[in-house]
Amino acid sequence: MQDSNMKVGGEGITFCSWSVKGINEPIKRVKIDREQHMVILEEEHEDISPEELRNELPEQQPRFVVYSYRYKHSDGRISYPMCFIFFSPSGCKPEQQMIYAGSKIGLVEVADFSKVFEIRNTEDFTEEWLCKKLGIFH
Repeated sequence: MQDSNMKVGGEGITFCSWSVKGINEPIKRVKIDREQHMVILEEEHEDISPEELRNELPEQQPRFVVYSYRYKHSDGRISYPMCFIFFSPSGCKPEQQMIYAGSKIGLVEVADFSKVFEIRNTEDFTEEWLCKKLGIFH
């Protein structure tokens, strides 16, 4: 990570297991604990739509979300693209935005995410938005 004092840790956070466990636990919401200088697991969800997740996000604080999206192909196959989404609401404090933005690159590198998205307005986070970002068209 860019902040050399920031560590990935906390109860239940293992980035390498997300790709394996993603099918059973499609959503992991993580936050930065400034006192511990760590990225920690805030909450896990199963079977939650982008719209439902949007309602769970704090309006004035940034968050990182790892989302394993269940996509059913026209031939019946199912895939689970793993997405790393950085929520950075325009109304949050500049200091918080800087801490999260500085940690994002390191998290993406540690977990080897290839589908990385950023969104400023949580109201824009919909299934349609996610499919468009993933290049999936219904």
